[in-house]
Amino acid sequence: MAAALSFEDLKSQVSAGDIDTVLVCIVDMQGRLMGKRFHASHFVNEAWEETHCCDYLLATDIEMATPDGYAATSWQSGYGDYIMKPDLATLRPVPWLEGTAMVLCDILDHHTHQDVPHSPRAILKRQVQRLADMGYDAMTATELEFFLFEKSFDEIRKGGFRELEPISGYNEDYHILQTTKEEHVMRPLRNALWAAGIPVENTKGEAETGQAELNIKYAGALDTADHFSIAKHATKEVAWQHGHAASFLAKWHHDKVGSATHVHQSLWQNGANAFFDPDDNLGMSAVMKGYLAGLLKYGGDYTYFLAPYINSYKRFQKGTFAPTRFVWSVDNRTAGMRLCGESTKAVRIECRIGGADLNPYLAIAAMLAAGAKGIEDGLTLEPAFTGDAYQDDTGAIVTTLRDAREALLNSSMLRAAMGDDVVDHYARAAEWEIEQFNRVVTDYEVARGFERA
Repeated sequence: MAAALSFEDLKSQVSAGDIDTVLVCIVDMQGRLMGKRFHASHFVNEAWEETHCCDYLLATDIEMATPDGYAATSWQSGYGDYIMKPDLATLRPVPWLEGTAMVLCDILDHHTHQDVPHSPRAILKRQVQRLADMGYDAMTATELEFFLFEKSFDEIRKGGFRELEPISGYNEDYHILQTTKEEHVMRPLRNALWAAGIPVENTKGEAETGQAELNIKYAGALDTADHFSIAKHATKEVAWQHGHAASFLAKWHHDKVGSATHVHQSLWQNGANAFFDPDDNLGMSAVMKGYLAGLLKYGGDYTYFLAPYINSYKRFQKGTFAPTRFVWSVDNRTAGMRLCGESTKAVRIECRIGGADLNPYLAIAAMLAAGAKGIEDGLTLEPAFTGDAYQDDTGAIVTTLRDAREALLNSSMLRAAMGDDVVDHYARAAEWEIEQFNRVVTDYEVARGFERA
């Protein structure tokens, strides 16, 4: 696989005229790439050290509106600057765009030059360091689901987001014939990501019409989140280049299954999987059991970070492969937490709760915090659930954003792990989403009550 660019390699390619543009990006609250396009010569001469952005970029909603109620920034404070500090370890080519490279930035306070606490990258880095201080390397991997549609983003938007037609006409789970019809999008996507240094393993058809899955190899938690955000961005751009739309909405239609982000996770120590114990009947070490117990105990606390929008909760439906319970089970896709690789050195836990709409930095950070707390407190793991978890009432996932926000606000675990300012910041983001939805009259309401009410 092609390595990410070194700064010296970038300078050489700029001098040779092979690269003329550098995307200098931050990750916003929604997990999207925001930033500037630099002339490459200016970047390698000056901007590689730092550039600036408006601090509202970490206090907006998905529409880029500027809600009130944030302590970090506001109209009252004048919306000043943050420093965008390029992390040169993330330099990479962008093969799907001509003559372009990319770098991700950390976001620093303009005055103190310290990490902005509610920056998604900073939140995850804090939990990675916490586990490192405990002697562990946090390792994760993602499975990312999305839908491809026949029309482009612009065509769909101009049509009022109606008459949406997926790119295929039937369930394409593992289906080679149908996915061959989508190779004009998926093949260049796989190859471009690989050439950009993103360790793509495979793509496959998923369990719905027009649904695909992109699997990325295990890596350190921060690398995983970086890979995820870049891959999600690339999927949209490559689909757009071929006249299609790629959507990561958790539930785009009530009759269709939703799109998930499954997060595989384990802790490593001295190059070996600290979750593995060959003497345990499932291969689970005491460390793994404590970590998983923490994931389960504090699941309600961090549900918001797995499901950040009103729409996210429409996905949790029985019989759709989306879980409805915070329980763990052995290789059981009805459970929220699935034990994978039991009795092997690859033993790990897969969280199946998150939607494709999550911010990977926030979701992974929250789960690491819960798992670390489980280890620190020596929590006892409950017995594995067996059978159909859809038919049980244990550990129900909350069904509304309002309930998830309340759990976040009241989480002493997350307040200790992330800080009060961070928890309050994202609770305000959830509150704003609720306020915005509540003021809208939906098509459903009009059709249901226009004549009969």
